[in-house]
Amino acid sequence: MTPFNKPYMTGNEIFYIQEAHANFKLSGDGPFTERCHQWLEQHTGCNRALLTHSCTASLEMAALLLDIRPGDEVIMPSYTFVSTANAFVLRGATPVFVDIREDTLNLDEKLIEAAITPRTKAIVPVHYAGVACEMDSIVAIAERYGLKVIEDAAQGVMSTYKGRALGSIGDLGAYSFHETKNVISGEGGALLVNDAELVLNAEIIREKGTNRSQFFRGEIDKYTWQNIGSSFLPGELIAAFLWAQLQEAEQITRQRLIIWHRYHEMLRSLEDEQYLRRPIVPADCQHNAHMYYILLSPNIDRQVVLDQLKQHEISAVFHYVPLHSSPAGLRYGRVHGHLANTEQLSERLIRLPLWVGLTENQQDGVVSALRQSLGVAS
Repeated sequence: MTPFNKPYMTGNEIFYIQEAHANFKLSGDGPFTERCHQWLEQHTGCNRALLTHSCTASLEMAALLLDIRPGDEVIMPSYTFVSTANAFVLRGATPVFVDIREDTLNLDEKLIEAAITPRTKAIVPVHYAGVACEMDSIVAIAERYGLKVIEDAAQGVMSTYKGRALGSIGDLGAYSFHETKNVISGEGGALLVNDAELVLNAEIIREKGTNRSQFFRGEIDKYTWQNIGSSFLPGELIAAFLWAQLQEAEQITRQRLIIWHRYHEMLRSLEDEQYLRRPIVPADCQHNAHMYYILLSPNIDRQVVLDQLKQHEISAVFHYVPLHSSPAGLRYGRVHGHLANTEQLSERLIRLPLWVGLTENQQDGVVSALRQSLGVAS
């Protein structure tokens, strides 16, 4: 059996968890949390990094930070995880779904401006598969209309756009450390605060609406309730696990890229013969090999291919059901324009197994089974 994903362990996770236990500090914002914060700030260049218990929590913090309210609109792709929209729907806002690009499956920056109304407050680009959206254009549009940019970089840890870390380009960025991501803590996330004016309030929101962080830094003599907030901190055991992963983040990325590029070369002939299309990565984007997906030609039945791969004990999967076509998306969201790429490409996409430790023999088996499912001789 070749699983779709297998969480990678560096070997130091349990050691650091034991150290956290010995420190008698298990709640949030202990020594391991601070190490993770410093690593993220140094590697991304953000003003402040704050660990959270999930990327969902980071996006919810972002919505609170930007004072998103009922009646506001937030522009985003429909081809994304539910948390991208949920974070703003929880504040009473309307997600405005815009189509994706045919090449990267990212939010089409050329369609954003026409979707802006007097109610628009923010743009949420989602960096699909760890490949950057066209951020220069998106940031320029946001500045022109006085909007905020929140990068959903759940899949983007260790990816860059023109040399800048994903998550560090907009006003805010959100990372995921879920076990399906490259760098993991089981469940977990981080909010990157790039706008210096938002740092203090971000700390307050994350600490249940109190200025507790300032108190522990000795900046005030007592902490009190300051603003709306919630408990967004992960425990120190989660941070200890994550610290082991962050220390190996560059090596993890290198190993994943080797597997990604091997898939890419092995599938070249199937693309040449028009059975599928391989991922496209623009020249300005350095991706992190978060996933390897293929887009089947329109005349091929995806479910038949998935079923045959399953018969070969290979776990390959499709991805998002577009939010605009879901029950909640129909209820809470609004579509701007035609979402032809979203609807067509989402029905053709298959993600292949990719994880650190996937062997060449396993990769060979995946590609061989895929060729058989397409009726192509190996």
